[in-house]
Amino acid sequence: MARNDSLKMGELTDSAYYIILSLVEAKHGYLIMKTIEDITNGRISIGPASLYTTLKKLLEADLIEAIDDSEGQRKTYITTAKGIELLKKEIMRRREMVLHGEQVFKNRGGI
Repeated sequence: MARNDSLKMGELTDSAYYIILSLVEAKHGYLIMKTIEDITNGRISIGPASLYTTLKKLLEADLIEAIDDSEGQRKTYITTAKGIELLKKEIMRRREMVLHGEQVFKNRGGI
């Protein structure tokens, strides 16, 4: 499946997953990137170009929305109800993927 088709298929790329997850509470761009680094213990870092490209796609898909910042200086985003529902489905999908992997390795004598 091509990356561009993942949203159409109702699935999230890793970057989109972490962006939507970080936007459960409203944040601006830099804070989104910082939150993702923090929750992944630095294993995932999303640069500005990737962030804003993905934000645009998520906005177009109505998975996030831009909200007014009290200072009016920065664009602030938050996950929509539609985004939360997709995030919950994605968590279940990924959990199932892990279970499949664990089962395969269990059958082969462990990880």
